[in-house]
This record gives sequence, structure tokens and C-alpha cells, in this order.
Amino acid sequence: MKPTELEERYGARNYAPLDIVIERAEGVWVWDTSGRRYLDCLAAYSAVNQGHCHPRIVEALVKQSRKVAVTSRAFRNAELGAFFRDVCELTGFERALPMNTGAEAVETAIKLARKWAYTRKGVAPGNAEILAFANNFHGRTTTIVGFSSEPQYRDGFGPFTPGFELLPFGDASAARAAVGPNTAAVLVEPIQGEGGIVVPPDGFLAQLREVCSERNALLIADEIQSGLGRTGRMFAHEHDGIRPDVMLLGKALSGGLYPVSVVVADAEILDVFRPGDHGSTYGGNPIGAAVARAALSVLQDEGLVENSARLGEVALRRLRRMRSPLVREVRGRGLWIGIELHESAGGARPYCEQLAERGLLCKETHDHVIRFAPPLVIGEKELNWALDRIEEVLTA
Repeated sequence: MKPTELEERYGARNYAPLDIVIERAEGVWVWDTSGRRYLDCLAAYSAVNQGHCHPRIVEALVKQSRKVAVTSRAFRNAELGAFFRDVCELTGFERALPMNTGAEAVETAIKLARKWAYTRKGVAPGNAEILAFANNFHGRTTTIVGFSSEPQYRDGFGPFTPGFELLPFGDASAARAAVGPNTAAVLVEPIQGEGGIVVPPDGFLAQLREVCSERNALLIADEIQSGLGRTGRMFAHEHDGIRPDVMLLGKALSGGLYPVSVVVADAEILDVFRPGDHGSTYGGNPIGAAVARAALSVLQDEGLVENSARLGEVALRRLRRMRSPLVREVRGRGLWIGIELHESAGGARPYCEQLAERGLLCKETHDHVIRFAPPLVIGEKELNWALDRIEEVLTA
């Protein structure tokens, strides 16, 4: 049976992928089973900011896997301390707590915010509230989908965990009105990725920072997709010149080679956890730590954040000049761009399929948005090749 037939025969039907069977990848390019080459402009939802199979990250993975892979946190390992140092020095926070997936990092932050509220802020037991924003995407666990505003993410999965309130994204006045004595935290994506690359108004994060500081609530920045260079800054919250209390990283933290996520905060916050409060068998394992250190080094040594900023401006400028009756809006920062189509265009997926036919891989989100997020190692020649094909499809 062909790979697609095997998937359909044995796999759960929880995805509807484009019918491109990727067999190998390098840098910004992937090849299917027939040898056809495609430019990857999804970058595994920003997991491969450093490009596919970056040799330095692959070397770290192979080298460490030959020594020791998993020890669990029942014992110490020789790689974890250096990973903690590197991620804390990069982010400017005092403590780090490692997990595996982005959703695990969000769940960790929820537990952290609640325990902090009870032990530091003095919220009565069982009364802590966390504010989040409509159109969010923080993961797919039952707790997280419980505070999603997307009906499909919730349908059939209740009852849900209480203690969450949704606010309009980008509306700082609504947040100011909602933050109260029982508010443990405000959880926000600096730019909403799955929501359609939605960029909030300038100063929105700064106003959230202000109200959280005034009312003693934690500001938690979910930078799992937006962080590590994707928007032309190392972290997307830097565009507003603020520092969150807690930050969540994942995806590109390991360059797409291994699931690694981390929660970072200062000691006053993360030290509310005591031994036994939280953990993970694989979280902080030696392979993950070694791979993440290599991935962070590549981002910095190869100037990928700067490349994202420079080429992001090139891409946004050109796409905004494009004249197409299909396009409602082009928005983004760095090499993270959403092309929203008018509803009359009939949805974004057919255009993603046309792009795939031309050798360019994109993916739709929220039905009417084509997201454009190539690996940050992309060059200007490759970028213009991709933009030529987008213009060709959307102006045909």
C-alpha cells in the first residue's frame, strides 16, 4: 500500500493534510516520494526556523543519543544545567522548567499561575482566574480547549475546567476592566498564529503589562510559535518593549528535531513549585537539552532573527503591493505572514493546493487565511521565487 493509503487505512481521521508525501528535507526544501522538490513555507508551524535537518543540530542529536538519551528527573544529567543556563541567559529570566510539547508548557503555566496566586497573591483557594483572549490557540488538551472560542475545538469534549474568562484580542480596555483581585494571570499570544497571524494594535502588550503590574497579576506570553526569531525579533513581545512575568517556548527551541518546550520566569514565581508538584519523564532529558542548546546557538550564530526582520519587510512590502480581487488583507511581522482572502474566494485551501502544484507548500488556517512562514534560513532569491508563485496564483 502507498503511504497515503496506509494513513487512511490505519490512522485516526483528526487531520486533513495536503496530499504531499514528504520523504526527505534540507534547509528550506522538501522532496516527496517521487523526487519532486517543494519550497516549505509552513516550516512545521515554525518548528524548523533553523531549516530542516540543520547539520549542527543533527550532530548534537546523534552525538548525545550515543551517550545517554533519557534519565528521567529522578537523576541529574550532564546536559540539563547547561541548557538551563543558555535559555536563561537568552531570555533574561532566572529559572527554567523543561517540558516536551507546547501544550505541556501551557498546562505548566496554568498550574504555576494558580499556585502563585494562592501562595503569593493570597487568592482564596479555588478562586483563581486566568484571563485569555478570543481566537486563541494554546494547544489541544481538555483544559486548554475549554477556554478556546473555536466551536470545533470544544465540541464533544466537555465538561471543561472552570476558572477562565475570554476577552477580545487587542482590546486593552477590556483587560483593564477584567483584571481583579482573583486574577492569577493574563495569558496571551503576542501575535495569534492559528487565529490567522493576527497582529494586535501597537501598545496592546504594553498596556497589558501595565495593568498586570498595577493589580499584581502575572503576564504570561505564549511565544511557542511567535518566539525564537519568527517575527524579526528573538521574541515577539519585544516589539512592544515589554517583559512578561512568564514566557513559554517550544517548536523552534529544538529546530524541529525533537520535542522540547520550556517555561521561564524569575525565581520568585517558579520557586512556588516544590519537588513532586510537577514534572515529566522526558522533560529535561539529555537529548532534548543538547538539541535545544544547538538550536539556540544556530539562531544566534547565523543571524536568523535579523534575516527574518529583513526579508519579512521585503515579503510584506511586495505582498501588500499585489493587486488581487481575492485578497482582503495582508498582515504579519518578520517572516510570519497571513494572507486573508475574501469569503467570496471560497476558502484558502484551493489556493494552497494550487501553490503546491507549483512547488510551494503553504497551509490554510481559519478557512480564509493562507499563512506564509518559511524557515528563517531562506535567502532573498528563494523568497522571491516563492512570492512569484503566490502572486501568480492569487492574481490569475
